[in-house]
Amino acid sequence: MLKKTLLAAAAVSLTLAAGIAQADTSGKKIALSNNYAGNSWRQAMLKSWDKVTSKAVADGVVAEAPAFTTAENQVTEQASQIQNLILQGYDAIVINAASPDALNGAVKQACDAGIIVVSFDGVVTEPCAWRIAVDFKTMGAIQLDYLAKRMPKGGNVLEIRGLAGVFVDDEIHAGIEAGAAKHSQFKVVGSVHGNWAQDVSQKAVAGLLPSLPEVKAVVTQGGDGYGAAQAFKAAGRPIPLIIMGNRHDELTWWKEQKDANGYETMSVSIAPGVGTLAFWVAQQILDGVEVPKDMVVPFLQIDQGNLEDNLKNTEAGGVANVEYSLDDAKAAIAGAK
Repeated sequence: MLKKTLLAAAAVSLTLAAGIAQADTSGKKIALSNNYAGNSWRQAMLKSWDKVTSKAVADGVVAEAPAFTTAENQVTEQASQIQNLILQGYDAIVINAASPDALNGAVKQACDAGIIVVSFDGVVTEPCAWRIAVDFKTMGAIQLDYLAKRMPKGGNVLEIRGLAGVFVDDEIHAGIEAGAAKHSQFKVVGSVHGNWAQDVSQKAVAGLLPSLPEVKAVVTQGGDGYGAAQAFKAAGRPIPLIIMGNRHDELTWWKEQKDANGYETMSVSIAPGVGTLAFWVAQQILDGVEVPKDMVVPFLQIDQGNLEDNLKNTEAGGVANVEYSLDDAKAAIAGAK
């Protein structure tokens, strides 16, 4: 079962109770620069950010922590957004980036202005920034490992990718390619971009299906499994083994199929609450804590045996999630050291 959210207020209250002065970040301003909000994962990420940072502001840990999202996944728009945040005097900027390298100029400008920059999920390569990422390549590769256990003889595979040009998409795709090379009994016979969204994925898969041979399995990046299932159903084709991405509609569909006919799969994704870890890491850096430039957090995997527990703890329209407290961040930093 997913752990419940640990609120930063607990750590602050203990500090005050011990008679120790509050951290030096009470007057600091931290902004979130987010490049995209067009799917359930990003909406859950923004909701988690608001939930945790609003409490931190109320408790006096920081002065402000607003979120800013660009209209589309455009590097130029996000670079302009970051430059505006520099001018507005933010002390730290947390970034979910549209590109790993195209924003480096704006990020360097922020660093040169004395601003802490922490990137997560879509990380940046500029050396002055911090990075919090999942091993997305492994997240792709384990899908083929799972298929090899379930289907030793292999078969044709359809790949649904994420948002083109984004670090996460490239890394998961590289992992899937590596997994396919390792398990050569599988052949990727088609690939579409689903943008991590069910509706986009359903339309893209539906458009490709007429040209595909029999598909035994679908590998994904998250937010696309349910859409894929609906596309296969609408086309009157057998439902393949579809790797899911921890979204509520995916888990609900999976449970319905499991109950009806024993359908079995697995689900994997990064928890949207990773943005709250990035917030606390930025706060700790502002407070003078030495933090490694690169931190890796585990992805969240759901299996046949714990499906019901995870579904029960995932709100409708949302994503299976873990949110981070200040103590969680301190532990993660200590572990990274």
